[in-house]
Amino acid sequence: MAATKQKFKKSNVPSLEQCEFVSQILKNMAHPQRLLILCHLCEAPKSVSELEELSGASQSAVSQFLTRMKQDGLVRGQRKNQNVIYDIESQQVKKLVSSMHKIFRD
Repeated sequence: MAATKQKFKKSNVPSLEQCEFVSQILKNMAHPQRLLILCHLCEAPKSVSELEELSGASQSAVSQFLTRMKQDGLVRGQRKNQNVIYDIESQQVKKLVSSMHKIFRD
């Protein structure tokens, strides 16, 4: 029996590396307070004090969440006068958070 090469259709399934990348993003978003902060940042960039008020978390907790999310590449901060204004780092993350919000808001 002769060996035959099977032709596989190119799949829309992502590579393992892509899955690992997305998995890391989802893991970082898995905390309820971090997800809530990201949802608020989808609406517009905000300061720590604004996010503190909106999320109900303490200033130190919000700062810790933002520091971790900044290290993980989810958010970026830009100094404006005496405040740091935070925004979502990438359009991909923004689209992901917005999509999840649309799916689960009802």
